[in-house]
Amino acid sequence: MFRPFAAALALLATPALAREADRPPAPRVPPKLIVAIAVDQLSADVFAEYRQHFTGGLKRLQNGVVFPSGYQSHAATETCPGHSTILTGSRPARTGIIANDWVDLTTARADKTIYCSEDETVPGSSSSNYTVSPLHLKVPTLGERMKAAVPATRVVAVAGKDRAAVMMSGRGADQAWWWGGKGFVSYLGREMPAAVTRANAAVAAQIARPQPAMALPDFCHSRNVAVPVGTAGKTVGTGRFERAAGEAVKFRASPEFDAAIVTLATQMRADMKLGEGATTDLLIVGASASDYVGHTYGTEGTEMCLQLFALDRTLGKMFDDLDRTGIDYSVVLTADHGGHDLPERHRMHGITEAARVDAEFRAARIGEPIARKLGIAGQLLWGGSFGDMWVDPKVTGAKRKRALAEIERALTAHPQVQAVLTRAAILATPSPSGPPETWTLLQRARASYFDGRSGDFVVALKPRITPISDGSRGSTSTHGSFWDYDRRVPILFWRKGMTGFEQPMSVETVDILPTIAATIGLNVPPGEIDGRCLDLDAGPGSTCPAN
Repeated sequence: MFRPFAAALALLATPALAREADRPPAPRVPPKLIVAIAVDQLSADVFAEYRQHFTGGLKRLQNGVVFPSGYQSHAATETCPGHSTILTGSRPARTGIIANDWVDLTTARADKTIYCSEDETVPGSSSSNYTVSPLHLKVPTLGERMKAAVPATRVVAVAGKDRAAVMMSGRGADQAWWWGGKGFVSYLGREMPAAVTRANAAVAAQIARPQPAMALPDFCHSRNVAVPVGTAGKTVGTGRFERAAGEAVKFRASPEFDAAIVTLATQMRADMKLGEGATTDLLIVGASASDYVGHTYGTEGTEMCLQLFALDRTLGKMFDDLDRTGIDYSVVLTADHGGHDLPERHRMHGITEAARVDAEFRAARIGEPIARKLGIAGQLLWGGSFGDMWVDPKVTGAKRKRALAEIERALTAHPQVQAVLTRAAILATPSPSGPPETWTLLQRARASYFDGRSGDFVVALKPRITPISDGSRGSTSTHGSFWDYDRRVPILFWRKGMTGFEQPMSVETVDILPTIAATIGLNVPPGEIDGRCLDLDAGPGSTCPAN
């Protein structure tokens, strides 16, 4: 299934442009297969930077309907909330997925952190050693709605992260598989199909082989600049994904990882004959490598350039394989969030306000002097250096009122903080509507806020402040802010025979579900979701139902 990576790239190098049929499918005929692809951390900025160089699968999708300014419109621009919007039509305030993890100080277990895709009621579990579950997702996904309408529908998800597979497929998927560190895994008790057995053997063999450095395409040479990070001699920006035999962590943060994910998805489709039955099936692909590359090396440099170069060809190979089946399929591709490059490279390019967050600015440390002053025992304030922060619920009455006021003053006084939003202010804000780029910070926070799960405060750092205090160990850059570099993502729709066009106005990822639902005749009551149908007809007609 997997060749040595250099050889695989050579085979993928043939451009996979759209093969337009002489006669397109009849209007309003539902496709037999929907392929929904989420490219983790594919920001609208990175897409715009590289789109001129695509010659494979991403080039094909640009021949369809392109929304270059899609929005993960909420404030919590992390992986789990972002994936929860893509195939539910709902923002995190409705899905309940407010972050990758959150604090629940009322839980009886010692670990007060709850992971978004876990069942924390499992005895002995923690947020880092958990049982995967869709327990916390509060709304149905597209796949759930399709199966409810037509039980014969098959829904299959393959992703690099459990939260990507779970949040996009929801409950009742026929198959859901994600990378478990040493191979693809699924829910407890799920029998491993032959395609996964083959994939795991192929991946193990791939990792066991050393990987030579990738050749650098001409358009990547300008990104080949070393950027020092920290004081320990670490640099990024010139990597080419070479690795020694057995380096599984480097495998994950490389184009090899997406090749494994997409190949398994293609094999699962073939083995299950998705799109070859009497109804429309759904294949979900969570391509996670771009996120690991972005965190490890930043959104610029040779690393991201090579990652997108390879992903373009990997997706082209997938579409070529689908073409050979003769199946009438449609594709939607987007991202769970954008990303922000490391501040060291930003400052090299003249963005002098780019900085790392103060190492002392974190919830526990901020709460300590306030707790001493008010005579409160134990940790008063929980959370990180941005986003949701929780006050100990055991602090009540007048003492709680004083603590909330003191905490708000302390947070607001920090020079790297843009805004401190209280629970009361957020809940008093109506659910936002209209162009997402015009929303206030309160409206962005409201779109992420799920009462009973979200914090007593939501903290927005100033633009271009990276919430990683030390980039010399682990991640160098990240996402998760209120700002548009983290909120904006591309949204692309493609189907053989469609007339393509580009719509530059802003739309939202929650618009994807009602748009797909319209193409397959699936009724979704508007009051159940936040999104709206996007018209994919290039002319005066409409692919959306009449109002």
